[in-house]
Amino acid sequence: MATTPASLAAAAAAATAAPEPRGIRPPRAPVHRLRLRHHATRVGCSTVSVSTRPATTTTTTTTRSQPPPPQPPQAAEPLQRRWGPTERRKGADILVEALERCGVRDVFAYPGGASMEIHQALTRSPAIRNHLLRHEQGEAFAAGQVPRRMIGTDAFQETPIVELTRSITKHNYLILDVDDIPRVINEAFFLATTGRPGPVLVDIPKDIQQQMAVPSWDAPMRLPGYISRLPKPPAANLLDEVIRLVGDAERPVLYVGGGCSASGDELRRFVELTGIPVTTTLMGIGNFPSDDPLSLRMLGMHGTVYANYAVDNADLLLALGVRFDDRVTGKVEAFASRAKIVHVDIDPSELGKNKQPHVSICADVKLALQGMNATLEQQQRKNLDFSAWRSELEKKKAEFPLGYRTFGEEIPPQYAIQVLDEVTNGEAIVATGVGQHQMWATQHYTFRRPRQWLSSAGLGAMGFGLPAAAGAAVANPGATVVDIDGDGSLLMNIQELAMVRVENLPVKVMVLNNQHLGMVVQWEDRFYDANRAHTYLGNPAANGGGEVYPDFVAIAGGFGIPAARVTRKGEVRAAVEEMMAAPGPYLLDVVVPHQEHVLPMIPSNGAFKDIIVDGGGRRT
Repeated sequence: MATTPASLAAAAAAATAAPEPRGIRPPRAPVHRLRLRHHATRVGCSTVSVSTRPATTTTTTTTRSQPPPPQPPQAAEPLQRRWGPTERRKGADILVEALERCGVRDVFAYPGGASMEIHQALTRSPAIRNHLLRHEQGEAFAAGQVPRRMIGTDAFQETPIVELTRSITKHNYLILDVDDIPRVINEAFFLATTGRPGPVLVDIPKDIQQQMAVPSWDAPMRLPGYISRLPKPPAANLLDEVIRLVGDAERPVLYVGGGCSASGDELRRFVELTGIPVTTTLMGIGNFPSDDPLSLRMLGMHGTVYANYAVDNADLLLALGVRFDDRVTGKVEAFASRAKIVHVDIDPSELGKNKQPHVSICADVKLALQGMNATLEQQQRKNLDFSAWRSELEKKKAEFPLGYRTFGEEIPPQYAIQVLDEVTNGEAIVATGVGQHQMWATQHYTFRRPRQWLSSAGLGAMGFGLPAAAGAAVANPGATVVDIDGDGSLLMNIQELAMVRVENLPVKVMVLNNQHLGMVVQWEDRFYDANRAHTYLGNPAANGGGEVYPDFVAIAGGFGIPAARVTRKGEVRAAVEEMMAAPGPYLLDVVVPHQEHVLPMIPSNGAFKDIIVDGGGRRT
């Protein structure tokens, strides 16, 4: 991993089709995806990152538990071996076989001088396929090491990558003994996929890649401290306390985040049993169907009025797999100020970090929901009637629907997304960059399942959408994948059209092109008297002549990708239908007005009372 925000662009979907939860998953033999890279100014090596949500600390989570000793990752299906059991081979070949044994079938790797041994070994693998993105920031960033004897000498391209990534990885390794490779790779996958999932970096010096050895595949993991601190199932008395609070409540709300992405079935069952309305964070989108009658859609800065109203007036807030992010809470003292708060999260560091709960449970959300569902089923839903509360919220939905205005044949960006939703029947995996297009996608596309929505979320990584969509297409053959992007975000990683074309991935790119950094422009309009400070992305020499710059249709054509542009509302539906019907990749450039604002909007550090529901850049 690296500190550049766009470096996480491909990590969003390469391991799975959507963000991983903060929940414990049993050991299994998955088809993992891995990113390996070489940096032009640093020595490349490898990184293991199975989670799309980066850990915020390098220390392992601390809990009260002592679960049964887990098993290391199970081996995948037997492969045709290239080596005899006692035959010596290079460290790079041991690494590749270790990855095969962990179930890796796809890697995203960019070759360089110090990683050539790994790339050569990959060519000898019968199971692993490399997907060559065209820029390192389209993959998960990592640097490797010069030979061991040169570490610490400031040698050419040496980078202390372990130190650099310590704060943004869950754990990292510097391998100094070729015999450690099998054990370290097993541990890396175990660490990445248990507890609160997070990226694990493995740094392999060049001479370790070249060293000859006979691997030992049965070396035990050495993680006693980490394993001892993994959470145990939630205590029954705490779950009973939550059920009691639900029974006493009149205006409860479920506040659901990315930590529930492995608990969709359990969440839906809990809602069936209780009738409690649900709002989700940006990372929680899809964990509960957005078109369900009990869905309030997203809350927060650009959430719905009725979701924010519900939280503001709730007397019980059930926070599941969330972190009380500032874009959700605004002024944290005013957030859910009338409610008792129950916070369930697998990461103990999140409990009470931003908002103090009345009841905190450090556990896997999936297990907590299963336990509460069992209790509710035994009680047969006694005394749970929130119909009056739901009726109140239905009135707010009718009063403040998600809508937009039209101005002649100008294309409202919200309309373009609605048409895409209708043409795809809400079934596409959707990736986005960062900005207005991202927020409009959350508001106007229908998400019905976990991991259907791919976003860099709190990282705010422009350029995320296209490589994330490519990763999703690799991980989900045959799925419909759409990158809803902005012109600014797309330019950050537009070179990945090459990989999409070469591999003929069915990635559709719909660019909402307003020739500006739209979200920054919106803030300029609202808070800076519409003074434009380097937010125009078009060609100043055009003098308002209507030129669309750059020409995304021509650029796509240069990559061999069919493309079209629409400038009038009446053209949108036919163009979207043509894009979705085309085989392979396709780019549709949708020219939209830059004066459009994302609404509703709660200003930064504001509260529900400060919500903005109208206006835009066309006002004087």
